[in-house]
Amino acid sequence: MVYNTNLLTRRDLPASAMELADPNWSGRVGIAGSETDFQPIVTSVARTYGDHAALNWLNALKANASGHTYPSNESLIAAVNNGQVAVGIINQYYWYRERAQVGTSGTHSAIAYFAPHDVGYVLNVSGAGVLRSSTHQKAAQRFLAFLTSAQGQEIIAHSNSFEYPIASGVTTAQHETPFAALQPNDITIAELGTGAEAIKLLQEAQLL
Repeated sequence: MVYNTNLLTRRDLPASAMELADPNWSGRVGIAGSETDFQPIVTSVARTYGDHAALNWLNALKANASGHTYPSNESLIAAVNNGQVAVGIINQYYWYRERAQVGTSGTHSAIAYFAPHDVGYVLNVSGAGVLRSSTHQKAAQRFLAFLTSAQGQEIIAHSNSFEYPIASGVTTAQHETPFAALQPNDITIAELGTGAEAIKLLQEAQLL
């Protein structure tokens, strides 16, 4: 989560993403429900507590946002940094990008993790694949092989994407929490699936 350091302290933050649905967060939480990065969290909640509980959580979260709904993580984190809203749920790398853009003096926010293995603490991937209909199968496969090679991953590690590289022996050059120190929910990438389950729930909550 990202929070405005002028409005909240780390001690004020919830241990679980589920707590952001509590009435005491009314008017203080922002969400980017149409952002694809939000879908894995919805799936995590649904796989842990069931679809009915996940829908109730989304409805309460929407009510607490009370107008603080944003089209993207970029706009959400900018709103938190500007003090328009106190806290939001994002993918961590968006905060690092915001800080790089506005500088240390312009940064009035920080990131924090939910409690270890919480449903809101999700490890997600930026995936790539080759379309079966592609007429350039061999070139596409070579490109994918490059992306996942040490050379390709070193580019990611030193870029301003602020995402974690996955190749063995390659570590991020950015000042981020070490990948090995992360303690996400135990849900697997396969269990996160295609996002269809989350999309259905988001549509029911009228967040899509």
